[in-house]
Amino acid sequence: MNIRNSAKAVIIENDRLLLTKNIDGEGFFYLFPGGGQEHGETLTEALIRECLEEAGADVDVKELLHIREYIGKNHEHASFDSAVHQIEYYFRCEPHSIAADFLPPTNPDSHQVGIVWLPLEELANYRIYPKAIVEPVQQLLDGKTERVYLGDVN
Repeated sequence: MNIRNSAKAVIIENDRLLLTKNIDGEGFFYLFPGGGQEHGETLTEALIRECLEEAGADVDVKELLHIREYIGKNHEHASFDSAVHQIEYYFRCEPHSIAADFLPPTNPDSHQVGIVWLPLEELANYRIYPKAIVEPVQQLLDGKTERVYLGDVN
């Protein structure tokens, strides 16, 4: 089983978090923009490319906030992604333009139906993956970044 690196963007503007909106058999779910690192590509380059592809956002990549490991066989979606082992690097990102100026996504994920800005204080009301990152992201408002490595969480 190969381990895949993935770069994810934490984009906060006006106390709202930018996420991709996706749909499956259970309804809507939300993911951080970003995706897999390609061979010969830095994590920063991967994240810039992925933000354009999924959210139409041209971003500046800032500091590393969190690292999440996901071993599919250990989680609720093991029936279809038990072979997945992914390490996700969450970076704070700043868009070059305001949200209204974002371009349409050029290469959205297969389940993606759009992008949304969700209020930080309401994140617990949504099906966001990984669930374990909601609290650390909300703490960014208070200037806290306690844990960098979140472990094998969903």
